[in-house]
Amino acid sequence: MNASTRACALALGIAAALAAPCAAASGTSGQGKTAKSDQQKKADMAARIEIMQKQIDMLQKQLDDMRAQQTASQQQSSDTRKKLDTLAKDNKKTKAKVAKVEKKQKNGITVGGAMRFQYSYEDYNKNNVHRTGDADFDIFRLNFRGRVDDIELQAEWRWFQYMSAVKYAWLGYDFSKNQQLQVGLTRIPFGNQPYNSHNYFFSSNYYLGLEDTYHMGVEYVYSGDPWNVQLAFFKNDGMGGIDGYVSNRSNSYSYNVVGVRSPGEGIYADPQHPAASINTAAARVAYTFKPNDDLKIELGASGLHGGLEGPSSSIGNYSAYALHMNADYKRLNVQAQASRYDYNVDGGADRLAVGAYAFYDTIAAKADSYTFNVKYHQPVQWGPVHGLDFYNDYSLITNKSGQLPSTFMNILGVGVSAGDLYTYFDFVTARNQPFIGGSMAGDGKVEHRFNINFGFYF
Repeated sequence: MNASTRACALALGIAAALAAPCAAASGTSGQGKTAKSDQQKKADMAARIEIMQKQIDMLQKQLDDMRAQQTASQQQSSDTRKKLDTLAKDNKKTKAKVAKVEKKQKNGITVGGAMRFQYSYEDYNKNNVHRTGDADFDIFRLNFRGRVDDIELQAEWRWFQYMSAVKYAWLGYDFSKNQQLQVGLTRIPFGNQPYNSHNYFFSSNYYLGLEDTYHMGVEYVYSGDPWNVQLAFFKNDGMGGIDGYVSNRSNSYSYNVVGVRSPGEGIYADPQHPAASINTAAARVAYTFKPNDDLKIELGASGLHGGLEGPSSSIGNYSAYALHMNADYKRLNVQAQASRYDYNVDGGADRLAVGAYAFYDTIAAKADSYTFNVKYHQPVQWGPVHGLDFYNDYSLITNKSGQLPSTFMNILGVGVSAGDLYTYFDFVTARNQPFIGGSMAGDGKVEHRFNINFGFYF
């Protein structure tokens, strides 16, 4: 019963008490009865007044109790509101602390890396055949990745027995969930990514500077669904360009143009006429189709254009274009790419010097490139082995300038995953292919190499 209801009940009680004497008086004055004396009437009246007073006192007490309960209820409600306000403030402070902790947890740079070794049997190397192959240390590398406030950092430093090299090093800023700006030594957006291959040796495009190649510049990346757009501008290669502060421009992970080959100059000779790329604009656009849950197809186009710089002036320009496809059907992956590159050098040179992995090589100034790769992933449970990647990657470089012979490379292999250990087993058949007994500018015979490269990744 609320306060207003109780007040009404009290008023009704008082009214009933006042009406009781009148009802009693009328009840004793019927016909045929003898009237009471005045003294008796006074006594009766006094008794009734006393009864009425007791009833009024009782009703007053009830009213006072109701008022006290109402006051207590109001006080309790006020205390409750104060407690709720305090809880709300505490909750707001707690959320702010949680957000601060989460932001702090996101900050920081993590360090990972890999250590790799390999065994190779090379039929083009008589001494290697005599020794039944050679085992070598491959690389030790460190990877740095993380975020400090709103800036992302990614970098990789590689150590070989014969050199050390920075593969990439860039800072990124996210404009939104799908948009990022990268500044530094970042990947040229060209062709299938991140790799146009599945094996340890990449595709032949890598040795032309058209796969997993990094230059110094700025790159915008939109990685939405279904579109992927990358736009970039590179001031020069990762070695600082024509006059970079490096002791040897061939100490590079990426294949860079480092000179123009004159007639009669050796394929592996130090370049007599230094050159370098400059002011390169690049774009890559891809669209992903998903007809069903099992099938995903990315179709894309890439292009780049830049200048060529000599020691004191511009000496020409270069460009490259590609159409590419990367499709996944359940555990099957298929890659295909057609490319064309063209170095237009003042004076019409047919060959260019490139540098990487601590040695110089030679490529045609112009050529067409085709690649076709297939991979199938098979999960297994063989002790620590949990996955097998069966693949065959094929590359063809043809229509070379200077009537240079074509290059082809076919790699049949399997990749074995065992915990943090990944091992490539590659059987390579190639002609005029670097690291398989030849050069992009050579005229050799078909060679073979069996290679096992195993690495621990941490």
